[in-house]
Amino acid sequence: MRKVDEKKSASTLTFMTGDASGSLGTRQERKLRTRQALLDAALRLLADGSLASLSLREVTREVGIVPTAFYRHFASMDELGVALAEESMRTLRAMLRDARRKPTDDAISGSVAILVDQVRKHESHFQFLVRERYGGVADVRRAIATELRLLGSELATDLARFPGMAEWDPDDLRMAADLMVAGMLSIVMALLEVGPHPQGLAEVVDVAERQLRLIAIGMVHWHSTPR
Repeated sequence: MRKVDEKKSASTLTFMTGDASGSLGTRQERKLRTRQALLDAALRLLADGSLASLSLREVTREVGIVPTAFYRHFASMDELGVALAEESMRTLRAMLRDARRKPTDDAISGSVAILVDQVRKHESHFQFLVRERYGGVADVRRAIATELRLLGSELATDLARFPGMAEWDPDDLRMAADLMVAGMLSIVMALLEVGPHPQGLAEVVDVAERQLRLIAIGMVHWHSTPR
């Protein structure tokens, strides 16, 4: 046990101070590495709990720094939570960009496949968003809500570029975008719940594709009248 602890401490120290060859980097680089280490540690610890129940001491102990050093990077655990929300939303945005960059013959099946892949690769980020969206930390709830509104605005702008939608009323574009975001989040929740179970995953994918096709068909037949 002691050897394992020593190895973990050495690994943490190397991460925060530089590479194994002894390169320390600048003070700012070290600060950024420690900040990221705190975020990563919190995300690992949150796999089994909520942000409201996570203590500052747990996070700093996981990283291997004294509790007072935490305040060089975050004013509070709430601020760390907001940073995690922003980081997790960047993962979500990257997923959507990936879907736009990789058009397929069946855009819906392709989008669902990308969603499955990204949830598998970044499960902790998506778990955080789903759990803390309605969690006990108000600042984090607001941060996630704000980020989702921005995501909806970006998606509405993208939709306006599609043939037949350029003349849509902005409110209708936003409504369609919000429906797609809500649908995507429900798929994420289902993927997290089912885990890697093959049969369960196949069922989630089938429902997800039908759900998105229903939204798409509704959009095709929607008659938007500018107000």
